[in-house]
Amino acid sequence: MSRIVGAAPLGAGPEALLDVACRVAEQGYLPPPEVTLAAREAAGDVANVTPARVRAALEAVIMAPRLGEGLQWLHESGVLAHLLPELDATVDFSQEAGRRHKDVWEHTKQVVLQSPAKPIVRWSALLHDIGKVPTRVMLPDGRVTFHRHAEVGARMFDSVSRRLGFDREQRQRIRFLILHHLRANAYEPGWTDAAVRRFDHEMGACLDELIELSRADVTSKRPGRRDEASRNIEALLGRILAIRELDARVPPLPPGLGNAIMESFQIPPSKRVGELRKICEDAIERGELVEREAAEYYVSYLRKQGITS
Repeated sequence: MSRIVGAAPLGAGPEALLDVACRVAEQGYLPPPEVTLAAREAAGDVANVTPARVRAALEAVIMAPRLGEGLQWLHESGVLAHLLPELDATVDFSQEAGRRHKDVWEHTKQVVLQSPAKPIVRWSALLHDIGKVPTRVMLPDGRVTFHRHAEVGARMFDSVSRRLGFDREQRQRIRFLILHHLRANAYEPGWTDAAVRRFDHEMGACLDELIELSRADVTSKRPGRRDEASRNIEALLGRILAIRELDARVPPLPPGLGNAIMESFQIPPSKRVGELRKICEDAIERGELVEREAAEYYVSYLRKQGITS
């Protein structure tokens, strides 16, 4: 690898820097120190590379078998600071007071490596914690907090996505995963069926990718903690599938509710009937109503909401 990289003329253009990173990520061998030094001197030139070329090179790095080495070389060469300064800022950025090995950068590389080799998931893993840098607060008792870092990270990704030229679908999916990356790991067995159903509906088409990211986001060195987190995520997924199966067989709202609504509120078959059913469905998801009760139970709820027609 050293001979290959050493033979690459960095003076041939800034794209050669991206080629070196891709080779490192593919083979795992770092180039000679003089190549890295030359790269640092030329790193600013990557600003002249087209967004599509930069995005393709970065994606090649995070999809490669030795992506950790490739990402590390991008940092050490100074290239990462020009391409993704939001990510470069996580290097040596501690997540826990007094514990250097817990810095966000090392955690991020491990999460990317542990995630499935799917571009959307790996991009999300790469950028899921960039919001920790502007949100870190050191508390007097030594604890460290990153309040709302997922939301901040999603907003930061807006700038990244424009800079790298992601298409609309990629941008929306990656942003969604960054925004919600904490949700699955927050699951507790005490969640009601309504809460699990609401989570499933809110995650929508991104549920599988979110579960994959959540599994990868467990990097604790304590085996017990890793096993517990893994079991928790699997339990959530199991409940989602069980509730989907039950809802397919026995819908949350009873048959005949539409007729009961029309009779009780004296309204003809119309869009309004569907709207009133939707009010009941939303109340079930919020946990305000129990599913699979008699029709009068839901009609009574609608009356209490002041609905007359």
